[in-house]
Amino acid sequence: MFYIYILQSLKDFGYYLGITDNPEKRLQEHNMGKTKSTKSRIPFVLKYKEVYQTKTEARKREIELKKNYYLRKELLNSIGFNLK
Repeated sequence: MFYIYILQSLKDFGYYLGITDNPEKRLQEHNMGKTKSTKSRIPFVLKYKEVYQTKTEARKREIELKKNYYLRKELLNSIGFNLK
């Protein structure tokens, strides 16, 4: 199983979108500062995850969300982010 996950920074209240096979472990790695791109924004909480059978399916969804602002905005608003 693979997951699309969205984390929320408790420091700046922004989000981070990624892919993993273990969302809870990945959250711990982000919070321990093991990810360069999010190190300055810790701590994080897991706000959302979607499950997929294959890495390819999860990666396609991740790319879709990262490329399509309106889909991403709709999803983020539905889970409590207030994007205009």
